[in-house]
Amino acid sequence: MSVADIVEVRAPALESLGISGDRPLLIVDVDEVLGLFMDGFGRFLEGRGLEMRIERFALFQSIFRPGETTHLEIEEGRRHFDDFFRYGSSDMTPAPGGADALRALSARAGVLILTNAPGPGRLARARWLGRSGLDYPMLLSSGRKGPLVAALARQVAGPVAFIDDLMSNLDSVAEAAPQVARFQMVADPRLRPFAPSAPERHARHDEWPDLHRALEAMMDAR
Repeated sequence: MSVADIVEVRAPALESLGISGDRPLLIVDVDEVLGLFMDGFGRFLEGRGLEMRIERFALFQSIFRPGETTHLEIEEGRRHFDDFFRYGSSDMTPAPGGADALRALSARAGVLILTNAPGPGRLARARWLGRSGLDYPMLLSSGRKGPLVAALARQVAGPVAFIDDLMSNLDSVAEAAPQVARFQMVADPRLRPFAPSAPERHARHDEWPDLHRALEAMMDAR
């Protein structure tokens, strides 16, 4: 367990976000869960004369100058990443079926968006969610999500589910809040073959209709 997972963190009161602690809670990531991040970021990079090559599950090692075989320097890639959240994230395509599934699930559960994104991109991300039919309370975080999810789950009497694409976040939640049901989703079909997974620990559903049914079943069983 990492040091970050040992330290207890404070979370905002769910009530202050308009979420009742008496209902189930769905904590949902954005990139590659509700939005096709690599697709949107790739188009943004093309506008800057760069290209995204999806040959592995590693963001900054996938950015290249055309014709070159060595990926862009990591720090330069991070600058483009930050700029995408400031200027380009509004062009991201929603993951098919995500808005419809959450709309139906929200009839019986609270929905909270938990996204790791640079601070300057907060407003652009919130606007994208609203335009995409995903206007739910949003929290911006950084690092592994387990401690924050644990602090949120302690406020809920019913079942809690966490949906993310990254094994690091899913494992972090398993360590910090083992009572939370965990689901992995990788929305971009090009990324799916490269995404590490552990279905024996975290159920994986890469299509929203399948995940919708799994979340309904999880709530029915608890």
